[in-house]
Amino acid sequence: MAGGIGSRFWPMSRQEFPKQFIDIFGTGKTLLKQSFDRLNTFCETDQIGVITNTAYKDITNSQLPNINQNMLLLEPTRRNTAPCIAYAARKIALKNPDAALIISPSDHLILDEQKFQESCIKALQFSIQSNVLVTLGIKPHRPDTGYGYIQYDSSANDKSQNGIFKVKSFTEKPNLELAKTFVQSGEFLWNTGIIICKAQTMIDAIAKYMPELDLLFKEGEQYYYTEGEGAFLEQAYARSTNISIDYGVMEKANNVYVLPVDFGWSDLGTWGSLYENLPKDEALNAVVGNNTIFYNAQNCIVHSSSNKLIAIHGIDDCIVVDSNDVLLICRKEDEQQIREIVTNVKMVKGGKYV
Repeated sequence: MAGGIGSRFWPMSRQEFPKQFIDIFGTGKTLLKQSFDRLNTFCETDQIGVITNTAYKDITNSQLPNINQNMLLLEPTRRNTAPCIAYAARKIALKNPDAALIISPSDHLILDEQKFQESCIKALQFSIQSNVLVTLGIKPHRPDTGYGYIQYDSSANDKSQNGIFKVKSFTEKPNLELAKTFVQSGEFLWNTGIIICKAQTMIDAIAKYMPELDLLFKEGEQYYYTEGEGAFLEQAYARSTNISIDYGVMEKANNVYVLPVDFGWSDLGTWGSLYENLPKDEALNAVVGNNTIFYNAQNCIVHSSSNKLIAIHGIDDCIVVDSNDVLLICRKEDEQQIREIVTNVKMVKGGKYV
């Protein structure tokens, strides 16, 4: 899934060129390319699909020149994750009724790719054998309000489940006090947003819990893989609700399981999450760029896309982002407000800067 805007990574992430298409670490690989290559270690190239907005078709093809064009799914407008998964599952199952899916966001950092592969294969085997939806969960190491949480039943697990547990509940981005309670209980995992299942299992779940959405994309089966697909999607997305797969299906379904995993994961949703995964100097400052100097400054992250000299003096725990036409300076503790800043900038200055 590569259709989001990534507004919390503003001003590097813009509507015309969002974060999944950016080399956010300065390593020479965009997040989309990293995600594709990670899956390509155990999935055939022509079996890896990207679902994104029609506006990003050319960017996607330029970054992934070997992508199977039948697996480049283009949404005419953004409607969150439930419609895009309903569309993808229906289209893929039409070509291969026995297909199994690894549904993954394109903007995650995963450090241990071997463990990621092993986890995906384990979840695939269990989901295929048991006709269930399996999500991957991370043991939380701090009470973070930027992640969703999965409560699971650690007592109900037998050998046949191979360390995969029945999900009890989902909670979307709790407040700090609730997040602290979750972490202390030991019963909760961070929700990675990665779902593994048979395509038909996902279709059945959407049909049960979101029947109108399922029927909408079932109507498209006569158009998928034809020249009429784009026109069908225009009217289908105009009629589709804007809802996440978690709200629409995962929170309601009784066949959802979770595999606790540990493969060095971050969803890279904020500048703070990027800071955590960057090397730091002795004052715990992190930099992407090659022309920043610090004086009496600590715990800062600086991201620059130019060779402009950036001198940071006397500030602590700040985010400094210098893009071509926008400079952002804010406290790390206020990073969740960047979305509000983007909204306000659009109102005051128009769409040029967002």
